[in-house]
Amino acid sequence: MVTIYDVAAKASVSAMTVSRVINNTGKISEKTRAKVKRVMEELGYVPNQTARSLVLQQTKLLFLLITDIMNPFYTTLARGAEDAAKRSGYRLLFGNSDESLEKESDYVTTILTTRVDGVLVAPAGDPSLPHLVSLRKHNVPFVLLDREVPGVDCDIVLGDSKDGARRLVEHLASQGHRTIAMVNGSPSISSARLRLQGYQDGLKLNDLAYDERYVFETSFGPLNDLTEMGEWLDQLAPAPTAIVAGNNVLAVEILRLLRDRGLRVPEDMSIVCFDDLGPYSEVEPFLTVAAQQAYQFGYMGMQMLVERIQERETVLPWKKIVLPADLLIRRSVKEIVQLK
Repeated sequence: MVTIYDVAAKASVSAMTVSRVINNTGKISEKTRAKVKRVMEELGYVPNQTARSLVLQQTKLLFLLITDIMNPFYTTLARGAEDAAKRSGYRLLFGNSDESLEKESDYVTTILTTRVDGVLVAPAGDPSLPHLVSLRKHNVPFVLLDREVPGVDCDIVLGDSKDGARRLVEHLASQGHRTIAMVNGSPSISSARLRLQGYQDGLKLNDLAYDERYVFETSFGPLNDLTEMGEWLDQLAPAPTAIVAGNNVLAVEILRLLRDRGLRVPEDMSIVCFDDLGPYSEVEPFLTVAAQQAYQFGYMGMQMLVERIQERETVLPWKKIVLPADLLIRRSVKEIVQLK
């Protein structure tokens, strides 16, 4: 078993320093703290008082780790997860990674030291692999939500990102749009890759050429500075008449950019997006969206997790659920009449 002294030796620090990092006490530089955490993760160290050897003594605590609590998709997903957990007699703890691998790593450490019975995870992206490997190494059951991570076999609940994006493009094409751009998440995220593929398929099915210049890749979260996106949009010639947003947060960012430029939707630019805007869409149904079954993501994912925990002594096949998205046509797309 890896000890605190093993961590101290490999990190070239004292055992007291390692203890302070674990307990988040004392004055330690961020550089040293990061080095110690990295070594702990490499060695698979878990503090003795919460060793996973106690795993059979269930705590009836579960953990939900998502990437953006401000995103209505994840807010609704969390409600579904909580409802399912409560129904099965579990309490739910919560973490928000903000699409950050560093924050995700910190939460995984918390999960290992808190002795939760299992975890629902919406991973930050492909680089989340070591965090998931760490959970498995310490016998923590987990289910992935919304995003796959290559190299990990596990239970997972996904949305049909490819089909939903394709249908958004086909709707734009049916309204006469021939120059369609896309603002999407990072290619290190599986759902972003699939939505790009759906965008490409939608173009091809409508005899429209794919041009990588018309795809802007950024974070799936809120953007602090819209300058880069604005410069990208200015360089496109011919200018697009419509934009597909890879998720609802990006759609709001695009609307903010266009508003700052005095442009109107849909009069000057049509917008569609993946994921709905939650309760706001009921108050002002405006954006045309591919709406995912967010509540079912959380509820079904939690059911799978509880089954995995309760049947941990049984070898069960991994389950993969793919939920379709619903195309909700509203008022954010302008019809363009093609001259013959």
